[in-house]
Amino acid sequence: MKRQWDKHFPLLILLYLVGDVTSQVNPGVCRYPLGMSGGQIQDEDISASSQWSESTAARYGRLDFEEGDGAWCPERTVEPDSLKEFLQIDLRSLHFITLVGTQGRHAGGIGNEFAQMYKIKYSRDGSRWISWRNRQGEQVIEGNRNAYDIMLKDLEPPIIARFVRFMPVSDHSMNVCMRVELYGCEWLDGLVSYNAPAGEQMSLEGQPVHFNDSVYDGAVIYSMTEGLGQLTDGMCGLDDFTHSHVYNVWPGYDYVGWTNESFPNGYVEIMFEFDRTRNFTTMKVHCNNMFTRHIKAFRQVVCYFRSEADWEATPLSFSPVVDDVNPSARFITVSLANHMASAMKCHFYFADTWMMFSEITFQSDTAMYNTTLAPPKTGSGPPTSTQPGDDPTHKIDDSNTRILIGCLVAIIFILVAIIVIILWRQVWQKMLEKASRRMLDDELTASLSLQSETFAYSHNNPSSSSAPSEQESSSTYERIFPLGPDYQEPSRLIRKLPEFSHSSEEAALTSTVVAVTASKAPTATFAQDGVPHYAEADIVNLQGVTGGNTYAVPALTMDLLSGKDVAVEEFPRKLLTFKEKLGEGQFGEVHLCEAEGMQEFMDEDFSFDISDNQPVLVAVKMLRADANKNARNDFLKEIKIMSRLKDPNIIRLLAVCICSDPLCMITEYMENGDLNQFLSRHEPEGQLALISNAPTVSYSNLCYMATQIASGMRYLSSLNFVHRDLATRNCLVGKNYTIKIADFGMSRNLYSGDYYRIQGRAVLPIRWMSWESILLGKFTTASDVWAFGVTLWETLTFCNEQPYSQLTDEQVIENTGEFFRDQKRQVYLPQPVLCPDSVYKIMLNCWRRNTKERPSFQEIHRALLESQT
Repeated sequence: MKRQWDKHFPLLILLYLVGDVTSQVNPGVCRYPLGMSGGQIQDEDISASSQWSESTAARYGRLDFEEGDGAWCPERTVEPDSLKEFLQIDLRSLHFITLVGTQGRHAGGIGNEFAQMYKIKYSRDGSRWISWRNRQGEQVIEGNRNAYDIMLKDLEPPIIARFVRFMPVSDHSMNVCMRVELYGCEWLDGLVSYNAPAGEQMSLEGQPVHFNDSVYDGAVIYSMTEGLGQLTDGMCGLDDFTHSHVYNVWPGYDYVGWTNESFPNGYVEIMFEFDRTRNFTTMKVHCNNMFTRHIKAFRQVVCYFRSEADWEATPLSFSPVVDDVNPSARFITVSLANHMASAMKCHFYFADTWMMFSEITFQSDTAMYNTTLAPPKTGSGPPTSTQPGDDPTHKIDDSNTRILIGCLVAIIFILVAIIVIILWRQVWQKMLEKASRRMLDDELTASLSLQSETFAYSHNNPSSSSAPSEQESSSTYERIFPLGPDYQEPSRLIRKLPEFSHSSEEAALTSTVVAVTASKAPTATFAQDGVPHYAEADIVNLQGVTGGNTYAVPALTMDLLSGKDVAVEEFPRKLLTFKEKLGEGQFGEVHLCEAEGMQEFMDEDFSFDISDNQPVLVAVKMLRADANKNARNDFLKEIKIMSRLKDPNIIRLLAVCICSDPLCMITEYMENGDLNQFLSRHEPEGQLALISNAPTVSYSNLCYMATQIASGMRYLSSLNFVHRDLATRNCLVGKNYTIKIADFGMSRNLYSGDYYRIQGRAVLPIRWMSWESILLGKFTTASDVWAFGVTLWETLTFCNEQPYSQLTDEQVIENTGEFFRDQKRQVYLPQPVLCPDSVYKIMLNCWRRNTKERPSFQEIHRALLESQT
């Protein structure tokens, strides 16, 4: 892999410099601040309807800044039902906007004006303005409650726009002031509108199922024109179209669908308009394929291209393989063969009665000869004009040729310099590592790991499987995730880590050495307290079905397991009934299934709490048939390890299907789902629950569940296994509050916001991780103890919020630096309302700075039992 990377690196750099290749925008990670607070948006690009004075002009409406008089303030008071005042931002190019932030005027305590509510209007061309509405059709957004706190609001659905207006709203006459920020990323698809027939309605078991594009922002009569909507909102529909990612919506919400009865020609025509002429590589169409309901992906697509005024005479045709076996929704990639076009018209032919799309994305390069027609980037000057009679799309004069040659020569020099730097860094990095390790004390024996390798007990990574659907941007913006992970470049992360006084120690921080490998010594190393530290050479890397480390297993333990046979039986595939997809990743998928006759395949020491003739709910990890050899070998190793885990509070491996592809392992699944979702549906016992008539869980039952988690972790720690992703999302709930620890959390899109990704690397649950795991790459039983403390906190708060929800991911990382420096400035999770002092003391002990001072799981289990007496 290393040699292949070195071989192709110059080509990748060249492609990057010559043209940006688009990829699907993922709303879960497209959350960069676009430049109001950072200064990338220039003063001349911020305007307003009016202003109190020069010191409250539009340019002072930047979030978290207090220049001038501290904010933008309109000249007049805001009246009810009046939308005359607005603060406008010009982003200079189309952006995909997922989040907005607002703040009032504080000015060091002098000001006290803020907008309690506001609306947003946006435009892609500056002439047609669109009022933003949420998925329930509401326009008003809740604003601020004081003048100083920042209020962040997700835009559901996100918007694609160049111009955005914030319009303060009030139910009574009042003075308002605003500071704002937009969060998102550049809209590289270049799509400005799609025109398509309006979605239709299906009758399913006597109930209507609507497949209309409910968030389309163009005109919708008999067809949809001049707008964008659900096909570009970054949200892919589920396998079962009757379910949705979004709560409180109707069946079919995620899809736009049509029936062939309405189209005598046998196809649906969709026209796509783009911002400029582009060189198209591929089109990806996310289709439903629930053939049992007579829904299939398209049989054929025929695309026509328009680069100037006329459509090309010869269309492009593509026919995907019809799939009558797998009902999963999927992306179909259509090769567009580098056609140049500013518009595209595609005929999608029916393969069955219904055809449903949830997302359409394009990969393209901006035509190099047409860059003068492109709108400028943020902060750049006006576009270059062309003279009358010139043909910029076909005429390239000698001066342009000389410029092109000069650019290529410069690129070659840059590549040579980059190669020299890489070689130099490889040599010096090894020298600096050795020097830094001599200088650092016992706590710093491991080099800083940015966790570019995977790390969890069966890590299931949804993002890795959808690499084409994820925005892999090299933008210098930092992303913000108030409710989710923060993707940052490694160099930006390093600058936020603790400062060291010695230059050699700084070198240790600036190196991004992969500290978790299995390529060195085959035995585990132990600290003075006897706790194994898996920071360097002793972890066995196993690729799970979703591309992550399956277990943090000492190499010594793996050696002991390698000689044993798998103690599970082959299960007939025909007895598995597909229910729903739980998650997916680079190497496979996790499905929820019903298994018939599973009782016959179980050990004598295991029994189900159901009758013999009833199907059993199971989770099936399925390896993709095209997975590489290493993934297949690791999958079999995972089966071997799972077969040895036998504890009442650990999910059991029940059976396997390994005689033919795809390889499968079948594990338990609990009927009440995961603990996070279970608790979020319940309320604590009390008067409030009686009023709301909500289901309740008593404090004693919460403690009972927490005690079971501690018991399961006590078992894992006794085997020197490190979970590395302990959280309520990875604990399953059965009857009578039974808890079993699992590993499905990362594979589910539902929890993608709990993970932080370093660009192109593994995802990290940083809000659950100990300071030494984040900063030093140390994963031990002691770091699992830290995560247990966070899991206990989640449990006693009924999972109503993320840990450290008041902190951005960057601030969470900064807080780990405070733990390292140990200057009493670190922030702890607060004591939950239901939590007695004795239990909160257990949490605080789990979060001790010194790993040797943290309790063992045996001590935690005993303490929790005593707290219930």
